Amino acid sequence: MFRIERTGDHVEMAFGGKLHSEGMKGVLDEFAARCEGIEGGTMLYRIEDFQLPSAGAVMVEFSRLPGLMRQILQFRRVAVLADESWIRKASEWEGRLLPGLEVRGFPLHDEDGARKWLREGE
Repeated sequence: MFRIERTGDHVEMAFGGKLHSEGMKGVLDEFAARCEGIEGGTMLYRIEDFQLPSAGAVMVEFSRLPGLMRQILQFRRVAVLADESWIRKASEWEGRLLPGLEVRGFPLHDEDGARKWLREGE
């Protein structure tokens, strides 16, 4: 399952299940298209039913990493909603590696808290 919506400079993504190489290509293509022209945006990223992607999907993601990094840096704040605490922590660590980007993890049930945090940075 993958869904992405954009309103102005705010993107909301939902992801769940297992991705294979073709699915990863589609996800990355749609993400790139939806992020076109965003500057200083915010993102609410919901991760449900996470399963590790296939090796082929990981290779697709690595092959597109430079472009993906440019797209991610179009955002200033990303709130990650996930039940698994390790996903929230890993997301926050990734955010520390990217200058100008704040990433904070929230439990899946705390969407209100995540939205509030995203608005605080405005």
